[in-house]
Amino acid sequence: MFSFLSRFEPYLLSVLRAVTGLLFVQHGFTKLLGWPRTPMSDVAMSSLPGIAGLFEFAGGLLLIAGLFTRPTAFVLSGMMAVAYFTVHAPQGFFPIVNGGELAATYCFVFLYFCVAGPGPWSLDAKRAGR
Repeated sequence: MFSFLSRFEPYLLSVLRAVTGLLFVQHGFTKLLGWPRTPMSDVAMSSLPGIAGLFEFAGGLLLIAGLFTRPTAFVLSGMMAVAYFTVHAPQGFFPIVNGGELAATYCFVFLYFCVAGPGPWSLDAKRAGR
């Protein structure tokens, strides 16, 4: 019934990648720059949250641009899996209880980007001559 929409699939992949990167880079922004102010602001750079902030900031920017998408997404997927199991899972079994829904969602969305690639609207596609 909606099969006519399939022609938009590669472009929606690019949009999903860029929007996910924009949302993810905010986590790094607040940790590294303290803006916008959140409970995660002003962490020590040598702490685990500070190091995560570096990955969130740099990885988010790379995803927005669609540059080195597959390796970046692979690393970020692993990082979110570690975040889920070290920070959230000890607080309870269910993600709705332990606050880990976002970490789990990011983990699997990044895993999808690792497999699906960046889409046609990306620097990776431009570098590949597509």
